[in-house]
Amino acid sequence: MSIEGKAKEAAGYVKEELNEHGKSPEAQKKAQEGRDLRNEGRLEDGKAPKTSKPGAEKSE
Repeated sequence: MSIEGKAKEAAGYVKEELNEHGKSPEAQKKAQEGRDLRNEGRLEDGKAPKTSKPGAEKSE
């Protein structure tokens, strides 16, 4: 696991979490950008990317 991959995953997680509940198109775009950054970090560390929409794993 690389430090860079972990940093990207963490930064993407924060960006996704801050914007996932926004209803505006801009907030949704930022949440997706966070998800993309998170996945980039996950791939660098050899993990599978998250494929569901941002915030989906918390919905019950």
